[in-house]
Amino acid sequence: MLLGNQVLHELEAAGATGEVVRVVDHEVKFGVSTDEGAGDEWPAIRAKMLDSDILVIATPIWMGQPASVCKMVLERLDAELSETDDEGRMLTHGKVATVAVVGNEDGAHHTIAECLQALNDVGFSVAANASTYWVGEAMQATDYQDLEATPEKTASTTKTAAAYAVHLARLLKGSPFPAA
Repeated sequence: MLLGNQVLHELEAAGATGEVVRVVDHEVKFGVSTDEGAGDEWPAIRAKMLDSDILVIATPIWMGQPASVCKMVLERLDAELSETDDEGRMLTHGKVATVAVVGNEDGAHHTIAECLQALNDVGFSVAANASTYWVGEAMQATDYQDLEATPEKTASTTKTAAAYAVHLARLLKGSPFPAA
């Protein structure tokens, strides 16, 4: 949550506004549609995503992989493959994605690659340096939120990822993708 909030802070510093939505705090059903029926809170989360220009996926690493909630979100985003506008473009075209990862083990690049590829597959654009991460020493108990200060490399990477995401989002707003 801390790194996600730091990304949001940097997005705001670059001129974007947003909010953190913790999917784990919502009743989101498993599936690959935009609405899995009674009690599914994904449609409200999806509406927020579709109203935004930038999506940040923030996830911890578990056993070298994105957390299960992150994988469920990517699974739900699979529905966007069949959702198109009047020009035949996915509704996520023109939106930018970035990824933030924390963990106490290696696997950040793998997790980022897995997430960014999935997001690109469902229509999101990815700016250069579209991610930020922090991983602590393997098999240790230090959490990112327990550090005395944000490591400089993580802070600068977070700032760059946010600035580039905002820049690309502005470019795409001004010059949308052509019809499919």
